[in-house]
Amino acid sequence: MKFFKILILLGASLLFIGCSAKVDLADPKLDSEAKEFALPDNNSAGIYIFRDSFVGKALKKAIFLDGVRLGETADKTYFYKVVPSGSHLIETESEFSNNSMNILTSGGKNYFIRQFIKMGVFVGGADLEQVDESVGKKSIMKSKLIKTE
Repeated sequence: MKFFKILILLGASLLFIGCSAKVDLADPKLDSEAKEFALPDNNSAGIYIFRDSFVGKALKKAIFLDGVRLGETADKTYFYKVVPSGSHLIETESEFSNNSMNILTSGGKNYFIRQFIKMGVFVGGADLEQVDESVGKKSIMKSKLIKTE
Protein backbone atom coordinates (compact mmCIF):
# COMPACT_ATOMS: atom_id res chain seq x y z
CA MET A 1 0.00 0.00 0.00
CA LYS A 2 2.81 2.42 0.90
CA PHE A 3 4.61 1.62 -2.38
CA PHE A 4 1.41 2.40 -4.31
CA LYS A 5 1.12 5.83 -2.63
CA ILE A 6 4.75 6.63 -3.42
CA LEU A 7 4.24 5.59 -7.04
CA ILE A 8 1.20 7.87 -7.37
CA LEU A 9 3.06 10.81 -5.81
CA LEU A 10 6.04 10.24 -8.07
CA GLY A 11 3.83 10.12 -11.16
CA ALA A 12 1.99 13.29 -10.14
CA SER A 13 5.29 15.06 -9.48
CA LEU A 14 6.66 14.13 -12.88
CA LEU A 15 3.51 15.40 -14.54
CA PHE A 16 3.66 18.62 -12.54
CA ILE A 17 7.33 19.47 -13.15
CA GLY A 18 8.03 17.28 -16.16
CA CYS A 19 8.30 18.10 -19.84
CA SER A 20 7.97 21.65 -21.07
CA ALA A 21 4.76 22.66 -22.79
CA LYS A 22 5.00 24.05 -26.34
CA VAL A 23 3.31 27.24 -27.54
CA ASP A 24 3.40 29.13 -30.85
CA LEU A 25 6.19 31.69 -30.75
CA ALA A 26 6.16 35.07 -32.47
CA ASP A 27 8.59 36.11 -35.17
CA PRO A 28 12.13 36.41 -33.67
CA LYS A 29 12.31 40.00 -34.98
CA LEU A 30 9.27 40.96 -32.87
CA ASP A 31 10.87 39.21 -29.89
CA SER A 32 14.05 41.27 -30.33
CA GLU A 33 12.08 44.51 -30.66
CA ALA A 34 10.06 43.80 -27.50
CA LYS A 35 13.30 43.13 -25.61
CA GLU A 36 14.47 46.68 -26.33
CA PHE A 37 11.90 47.78 -23.71
CA ALA A 38 11.13 51.00 -25.60
CA LEU A 39 8.72 53.23 -23.72
CA PRO A 40 5.33 53.77 -25.39
CA ASP A 41 3.96 57.26 -26.09
CA ASN A 42 2.41 59.34 -23.28
CA ASN A 43 -1.11 58.01 -23.98
CA SER A 44 -0.13 54.32 -23.90
CA ALA A 45 1.49 51.79 -21.59
CA GLY A 46 3.38 48.59 -22.34
CA ILE A 47 2.37 45.43 -20.50
CA TYR A 48 4.71 42.45 -20.37
CA ILE A 49 3.12 39.27 -19.02
CA PHE A 50 5.69 36.53 -18.50
CA ARG A 51 6.05 33.09 -17.01
CA ASP A 52 9.29 31.82 -15.53
CA SER A 53 8.29 29.24 -12.97
CA PHE A 54 10.20 25.98 -12.72
CA VAL A 55 7.11 24.22 -11.39
CA GLY A 56 4.48 23.13 -13.89
CA LYS A 57 6.57 23.07 -17.06
CA ALA A 58 4.14 20.60 -18.67
CA LEU A 59 1.19 22.95 -18.18
CA LYS A 60 -0.08 25.63 -20.52
CA LYS A 61 -2.23 28.37 -19.01
CA ALA A 62 -4.33 30.94 -20.88
CA ILE A 63 -3.88 34.68 -20.39
CA PHE A 64 -6.59 37.29 -20.96
CA LEU A 65 -6.16 41.06 -21.19
CA ASP A 66 -9.32 43.14 -20.80
CA GLY A 67 -11.44 40.08 -21.61
CA VAL A 68 -9.53 39.17 -24.79
CA ARG A 69 -7.66 35.87 -24.85
CA LEU A 70 -4.02 36.47 -25.80
CA GLY A 71 -3.10 32.78 -25.87
CA GLU A 72 -1.41 30.23 -23.63
CA THR A 73 1.88 30.49 -21.80
CA ALA A 74 4.62 27.96 -21.21
CA ASP A 75 7.81 28.23 -19.16
CA LYS A 76 10.15 31.05 -20.26
CA THR A 77 7.61 32.76 -22.54
CA TYR A 78 5.90 36.16 -22.50
CA PHE A 79 3.31 38.39 -24.13
CA TYR A 80 3.82 42.09 -24.85
CA LYS A 81 0.93 44.47 -25.50
CA VAL A 82 0.69 48.23 -25.84
CA VAL A 83 -2.57 49.47 -24.29
CA PRO A 84 -4.19 52.84 -23.65
CA SER A 85 -3.23 54.22 -20.25
CA GLY A 86 -5.81 53.52 -17.57
CA SER A 87 -7.25 50.49 -15.79
CA HIS A 88 -6.75 46.99 -17.25
CA LEU A 89 -7.89 43.54 -16.17
CA ILE A 90 -5.40 40.69 -16.54
CA GLU A 91 -6.62 37.14 -15.99
CA THR A 92 -4.99 33.73 -15.98
CA GLU A 93 -6.62 30.36 -16.34
CA SER A 94 -6.28 28.45 -13.09
CA GLU A 95 -7.52 25.15 -11.72
CA PHE A 96 -11.19 25.90 -11.03
CA SER A 97 -11.70 29.46 -12.30
CA ASN A 98 -9.64 32.36 -13.61
CA ASN A 99 -7.48 34.36 -11.22
CA SER A 100 -7.31 38.06 -12.02
CA MET A 101 -5.70 41.35 -11.14
CA ASN A 102 -6.42 44.95 -12.05
CA ILE A 103 -3.57 47.23 -12.98
CA LEU A 104 -3.73 51.01 -13.33
CA THR A 105 -1.26 52.11 -15.99
CA SER A 106 0.22 55.52 -16.74
CA GLY A 107 1.24 56.62 -20.21
CA GLY A 108 4.85 56.30 -21.25
CA LYS A 109 5.63 53.39 -18.91
CA ASN A 110 6.12 49.63 -19.08
CA TYR A 111 4.57 47.22 -16.56
CA PHE A 112 5.69 43.68 -15.75
CA ILE A 113 3.30 40.96 -14.64
CA ARG A 114 4.54 37.50 -13.65
CA GLN A 115 2.30 34.49 -14.10
CA PHE A 116 3.29 31.64 -11.80
CA ILE A 117 2.14 28.07 -11.37
CA LYS A 118 1.12 26.82 -7.96
CA MET A 119 0.02 23.47 -6.58
CA GLY A 120 -3.60 22.59 -7.11
CA VAL A 121 -5.95 19.83 -6.03
CA PHE A 122 -6.00 18.00 -9.40
CA VAL A 123 -3.66 20.04 -11.63
CA GLY A 124 -1.50 23.09 -11.10
CA GLY A 125 -3.23 26.42 -10.77
CA ALA A 126 -1.88 29.79 -11.88
CA ASP A 127 -1.82 33.27 -10.43
CA LEU A 128 -0.44 36.73 -11.26
CA GLU A 129 1.73 39.31 -9.54
CA GLN A 130 3.17 42.64 -10.57
CA VAL A 131 6.96 42.69 -10.29
CA ASP A 132 9.74 45.23 -10.32
CA GLU A 133 11.00 46.39 -13.72
CA SER A 134 14.46 44.90 -13.10
CA VAL A 135 12.98 41.49 -12.21
CA GLY A 136 10.70 41.54 -15.26
CA LYS A 137 13.40 42.57 -17.70
CA LYS A 138 15.82 39.93 -16.43
CA SER A 139 13.25 37.17 -16.89
CA ILE A 140 12.05 38.40 -20.28
CA MET A 141 15.60 38.47 -21.64
CA LYS A 142 15.71 34.70 -21.01
CA SER A 143 12.25 34.14 -22.56
CA LYS A 144 10.58 34.04 -25.98
CA LEU A 145 7.67 36.15 -27.22
CA ILE A 146 4.45 34.22 -27.80
CA LYS A 147 2.35 34.75 -30.90
CA THR A 148 -0.94 36.39 -29.89
CA GLU A 149 -4.07 34.50 -30.98
